Amino acid sequence: MAAAGHDRATLQEFFDLLGPERATKIRLVPADAAEWIGECATTNCENATLCLDPFHIVRWATQARDVVRRWVWNRLRRLGLGDRAKQLKNCRYALWKNPQDLTDRQAAKLAWIARHNHQLYRAYLLKESLRLVFAHRGDEAIAMLDAWLGWAPRCQIPALVALYHRINKHRAGITATVTHGLSNGLTASVNTKLRLLTRIAYGFRSANNPIALCLLDRGGHCPPLPSRT
Repeated sequence: MAAAGHDRATLQEFFDLLGPERATKIRLVPADAAEWIGECATTNCENATLCLDPFHIVRWATQARDVVRRWVWNRLRRLGLGDRAKQLKNCRYALWKNPQDLTDRQAAKLAWIARHNHQLYRAYLLKESLRLVFAHRGDEAIAMLDAWLGWAPRCQIPALVALYHRINKHRAGITATVTHGLSNGLTASVNTKLRLLTRIAYGFRSANNPIALCLLDRGGHCPPLPSRT
């Protein structure tokens, strides 16, 4: 099914088409943490467990770390430490990349942050620790999540404390994710291909046009053509 819109009413159309009998057979629902998605899914799929997508959870941590980075950078400038602020700005990619993907130069920049910016390095470690939770499954992952929830509120960094409250609020959905190993990875891959179709077409005048093209390209539709038998 494809329909115009990105709200609860559009999602409800899907469940209406699916019907209550088939909806009750759904056991797991992967989604981001948008409340309207979770409420709509759990209302229609009474036997389903909501699993929060790891990508969105880790993105929260990445955004919180960037808040800390910008705060530290602005603070260095206010203190007249322009050279150190410039060095920190050049460390941006070292903070973004996964540790195993760092070049030698980026690893050296990260080590510089560890020596000179303890708050930012702590924010980096908290982000990486949360990311690693999703690299494991079952009891081990849950134990790592609980350890993270024990560490984050004690870091005394406002952005990370706010992240702790957000993660703690959605702990049940995150626990379900690491228990069942479910994510929106396949859906995200399809969405990337659909965005490419939209870009190739330079946009559409009506939602019906991209829906038809997406069904043709991704849905395996093969409509009969007048010139072919």
